[in-house]
Amino acid sequence: MPPQSGLLPACAGLLLALAPPVRAEILRVGEAVLEPVPVAALAGLSADDLGAALTAFRASCAQPPRPVPAEAAPGAPGQDLAAACAAAPAAPAEAGRFFSDHFDAYRITRPAREAASERRAGFLTGYFEPELQGALTPGPDFAVPALARPDDLVSFEPGQTPPGLDPSLRAARRSENGLAPYPDRAAIEDGALGSRAKPILWLRDAVDLLVLQVQGSGRVRLPDGRVVRLAYDGRNGQPYTSVARLIVAGGHLPLEGLTLARWTGWLRDNPRLARDLIRRNASYIFFRLDEPPAGAPGPLGGGGVPLTPGRSLAVDATLWRYGLPFWLEGRLPTPEGGSVPLARLVIAQDTGSAIVGPARGDLYLGTGETAGAVAGLLRDAARFTVLLPKPVASTPDAPR
Repeated sequence: MPPQSGLLPACAGLLLALAPPVRAEILRVGEAVLEPVPVAALAGLSADDLGAALTAFRASCAQPPRPVPAEAAPGAPGQDLAAACAAAPAAPAEAGRFFSDHFDAYRITRPAREAASERRAGFLTGYFEPELQGALTPGPDFAVPALARPDDLVSFEPGQTPPGLDPSLRAARRSENGLAPYPDRAAIEDGALGSRAKPILWLRDAVDLLVLQVQGSGRVRLPDGRVVRLAYDGRNGQPYTSVARLIVAGGHLPLEGLTLARWTGWLRDNPRLARDLIRRNASYIFFRLDEPPAGAPGPLGGGGVPLTPGRSLAVDATLWRYGLPFWLEGRLPTPEGGSVPLARLVIAQDTGSAIVGPARGDLYLGTGETAGAVAGLLRDAARFTVLLPKPVASTPDAPR
């Protein structure tokens, strides 16, 4: 389980005392309303381990920026982090002053359809890096392949779809006649890729493959004791459907207390129904063998940096730039089924097919069984506040 942030960095208290006046304008990103709030209104910020957030932020700064479709919309706020990255200190004790000096806080809200005066909270889930059993060759105990990225798969950047294709598709198949929708999960399982289906290794069953694909990466222990890591290497671009949600909707299991172990156990106990439900998730993920840098805290995320347990957030990459800090307020489950308060500064470093919308996030929780137990229980309303970079001219380090 990720560590609970409760340490007070030496200068974090300066964040409240030195916070400059908040910008008065109300901004929009997509359908979201961004309401300016004083940094001092972020309850619990001064008690958070801001040094850990600074370390994750600096890691994102090392990656080249990429365009974000939402930034091009009229009236959308700028998300350029170049100036903040240049000013980011190396010392964790300076994190409080840094985030105060270089960012303005905006609470992300969205008018409720039933009443314009109400606001809807965001929604936070969790994900983790599973540890599975597998083999490099197929056999009675390992019969389901994890496939490498096919050479005819074309992935699209967020918000980009070539003319003539359904805009909801996030990838296509290259052929002599141009681009076409990529086969869905059922078609791939039925052999639609032909010789392009190249297994990297073999897993115990379709349930383990589903878990690996939902989480996007994982560690696999081989029969000789070696451990290899599989990393996300693209998907077929078809819509994602939650199999756990299908199980609940079908009346097979209740939502309350639904853990990863419980719904995957149900799938294994009901193989015929499991096959149908899994195939209804049209999305299919491909992988590559990955060796992260020595000392990396986790697998690589969509932002190109190793994920940090409890500090890396998957966001909608069509709306938000990798590297943006977000302040989360809500509840964090414990493995035993209880919960503790969540008040934490996290960094946008990943994305996912199910992460859609301005106040929708997926918190990376680490590797292994305990992280998986917490991730499986985390699906709650949460308050999202984005820290947007201040205009360069208003930052203390800006040239005069």
